[in-house]
Amino acid sequence: MNSRKHQVLMLFVGLAWANLNAQNNTNYWQQQADYAMEIDMDVKKYQYQGKQQLTYTNHSPDTLQKVFYHLYFNAFQPGSEMDVRSRTIADPDPRVGDRISKLNEDEIGYIKVKSLKQNGKKINYEVVGTILEVKLHQAILPGEEVVFDMDFNGQVPQQIRRSGRQNKEGVELSMTQWYPKIAEYDFEGWHAHPYIGREFHGVWGDYDVQITIDKNYTIGGTGYLQNPNEIGHGYEDEGVKVKNRGKTKTWHFVAPRVHDFAWAADPDFVHDRFTAEDGTELHFIYKDKKEIKENWKKLQPDTEKMLLYFNEHIGPYPYDQYTIIQGGDGGMEYAMCTLITGERSYPSLFGVTAHELAHSWFQHVLATNESKHEWMDEGMTTYISTLAENEILEKEDDFPLSRAYQGYIALANSEAQQPLTSQADRWHFNQAYGISAYSKGAIFLTQLEYLIGEELLNKTLKRYFEEWKFKHPTPNDFKRVAEKVSGAELDWYLVDWTQTINTIDYGIKNASQEDDTLTVELERIGMMPMPIELAVTFEDDTQEMHYIPLQMMRWNKPGMENVHQKWAWAMPTYNLSIDVEGKQVKQIEIDPSQLMADINRENNVQKL
Repeated sequence: MNSRKHQVLMLFVGLAWANLNAQNNTNYWQQQADYAMEIDMDVKKYQYQGKQQLTYTNHSPDTLQKVFYHLYFNAFQPGSEMDVRSRTIADPDPRVGDRISKLNEDEIGYIKVKSLKQNGKKINYEVVGTILEVKLHQAILPGEEVVFDMDFNGQVPQQIRRSGRQNKEGVELSMTQWYPKIAEYDFEGWHAHPYIGREFHGVWGDYDVQITIDKNYTIGGTGYLQNPNEIGHGYEDEGVKVKNRGKTKTWHFVAPRVHDFAWAADPDFVHDRFTAEDGTELHFIYKDKKEIKENWKKLQPDTEKMLLYFNEHIGPYPYDQYTIIQGGDGGMEYAMCTLITGERSYPSLFGVTAHELAHSWFQHVLATNESKHEWMDEGMTTYISTLAENEILEKEDDFPLSRAYQGYIALANSEAQQPLTSQADRWHFNQAYGISAYSKGAIFLTQLEYLIGEELLNKTLKRYFEEWKFKHPTPNDFKRVAEKVSGAELDWYLVDWTQTINTIDYGIKNASQEDDTLTVELERIGMMPMPIELAVTFEDDTQEMHYIPLQMMRWNKPGMENVHQKWAWAMPTYNLSIDVEGKQVKQIEIDPSQLMADINRENNVQKL
């Protein structure tokens, strides 16, 4: 807690919040929500009482007449939007199915607000599903700070999706999306999306949380534990004896500059610590089961390797601590921690950890609106975690993201594709959502490498992190960074790849050699434009690369030889004459790197 890294982070926090007032004079601002909460958990009834004081600062240029809170646990009730949607979508998530509809009163989830005050005065509110609609007694002016005091209680639902009690591996409490959380308000307005099944969007702030629970339970989660020597459970300083008085203990956590707070608890958790080379303290909290212990021990030095990989390829992890907790229903990222199911083969345990840890950069530091731009966190996370896994596990795969391409191309050749701009809950098929957000989202980056080259892509990722950490970047913000780094015009790429279902399909229409001249006619079959890299292979197996720039890109990729005239998108064909200097051509191929997501590669190769 008193380390140099933490001191630097807190200094940055203060400066950044101060700078937001200045940013209101430009075109970027963001709200601030600081939480102080006291929670009393009854582990027998799976119910809890809560007090919350929320200090909310309106950094926007707007006067706010109302606010909204998320009450996520209300989704786990028969007849909720999550329940009905799961029972009516064509391919329901098997973890959910019709399970919510079958919950009894003592198995459902809920968050009930008992009282709410604004600056000490009671205000009116209405519960609408998973949203609390609040009518303010006094508008919040630009730059104004207000304090909301709330009493609430909750019931932890049977484990179904992300949150809950007694998951399939026996973890008692997976406490995610568990508290009344104010909705985000940004340049687009309020984002009070109901919790139906997908993603989240939160307000940056500082959290101070005290959780009182049965003394035999161990907790892991977001933030820095303030009273380790009172708690014990493997957190206390070496040599300190912890007194076990009373039936409960109060765990006190603080978390600076986060937009969520999650925790898990179980009486059979064991707690390991591993200090990474950069000083980050890694915590591992898992069930004390002999059959999983070997994998969880093996995971610890490998998690350090993942952390260092992401530090190098994106930017330095800005917190002192990260915690990996067994819990939930698969893998889900949260501020400074993740919950993952832990009874897995080692490759599966490594893979889910790599993905969720990478989310600490692409969501919990670069906090995109997942409900609108789900591909930005899931896709970019898939990209970087796949590369990390390939290197750390020494897979030596020349094309580690090939499965992403296979999934996307299958989807693109079906009738199920929707634009990446589709709201996260508005997909006809769960599978189409998954392929789009994870695979097509990842290809956005690999294809950007095809467009601007590996070196400029790497610089783009690092500059994006540096410019947009602790903010809410949009797709256009990433695109503008890539343009500034490379000098290329990339608006066409962002629009076609994310806002349409246009596909890439280029083909070799005709090719022939006469004496020293190779004549090639290429055609654009799909609607999405791309520059073309063409490989000419000779009978002696030597190869020559040719580059056809895209006119609307207004730029040529560095390091390319044999650069030809630009191809204007509206022209369906392109003719090329190449002097082969007496060599016999064996084959020509469009994009031998296969980084371009051409949906039909059968017409990309022609033998002569």
